[in-house]
Amino acid sequence: MIALQEAERQHDVPKAAVLKYGAIQEVESAIAKLEKSAKDNVMLTETVGPENIAEVVSRWTGIPVTRLDQNEKKRLISLADKLHERVVGQDEAVKAVAAAILRSRVGLGRPQQPSGSFLFLGPTGVGKTELAKALAEQLFDSENLLVRLDMSEYNDKISVNKLIGAPPGYVLKLKPLLYVYIGHEEGGQLTEPVRRRPYCVVLFDEVEKTHVTVFNTLLQVLEDGRLTDSHGRTVDFKNTVIIMTSNLGADHLVSGLTGEMTMQVARDNAMKDAKKHFRPELLNRLDEIVMFHPLSHEHLAKIVQLQVYGARPIRRWLERKVVTDISMMIVREEIGDDSIVCIDVNEAKTDLVYRIDKMLL
Repeated sequence: MIALQEAERQHDVPKAAVLKYGAIQEVESAIAKLEKSAKDNVMLTETVGPENIAEVVSRWTGIPVTRLDQNEKKRLISLADKLHERVVGQDEAVKAVAAAILRSRVGLGRPQQPSGSFLFLGPTGVGKTELAKALAEQLFDSENLLVRLDMSEYNDKISVNKLIGAPPGYVLKLKPLLYVYIGHEEGGQLTEPVRRRPYCVVLFDEVEKTHVTVFNTLLQVLEDGRLTDSHGRTVDFKNTVIIMTSNLGADHLVSGLTGEMTMQVARDNAMKDAKKHFRPELLNRLDEIVMFHPLSHEHLAKIVQLQVYGARPIRRWLERKVVTDISMMIVREEIGDDSIVCIDVNEAKTDLVYRIDKMLL
């Protein structure tokens, strides 16, 4: 602009024309492009929308953005069906859990207590832990939002310190002549993960093996929906789902499956065992006591089918073990192209055995 003004004062018309209609227009065009690019690539937005708020809240609470935006009613209606996709042969258990979660989420539950609290009774390997994982996935979008505690590790009266955190200078005796100093800064194995991710499923596995003093802590969680850790911080459990598992009464349920007694008698006996072991205050605070039945051969076959079609590790194991063994047989000329190889397990159930039923050389 200064060069143009100077040319006009000196009446240098050709130079002024070049500057006015050539160079200056090019500069102005370049400036306009830069301004447009700056607007398109702005780092901060002047308008905050619902998606921005959802993203920030998701970072704080650990709830995925998709869950904050999703229609809650549709998700609750389909909860039982979604759980059935992972848990096989436990229709009654799935329906009971889904119904209790539904009551809590629509506001008909107890507002100051966890959004669900259950005692799962049944033999090992029937789907108790799998249902807990499925709940975490459906309610919080990830089965990793499952806090799992092996209650056999909390079998003395000072075990509560491991749950809520050790007091200052606390020394934990692990074995005779083996002591471990636990710093005050370490959080509890229960309180710390829930404090960091308050929306989660908490699984107390084999709860019948824990010490009686630990039950007082569980009672507080079930009754008040909160717990104070060793740092004096109040940890909120109102948005958690509490699940306790136990093998008590499993022998009765197995007898019911084999026909030694009716299933109703088996259920009644299993419930009697649970009531003998657990205090009434604990059982009365639970939403449901859920029975898991032993799985039939039909259910086991369906589980295997789900695992084979949905689990890559099994396919990799088959490639490493079975395919490698058969490849070695082919190299040794033990089998031909038209051979039929039957695969079974040995009597000790420690390895596979192969039988060649047909071999055409």
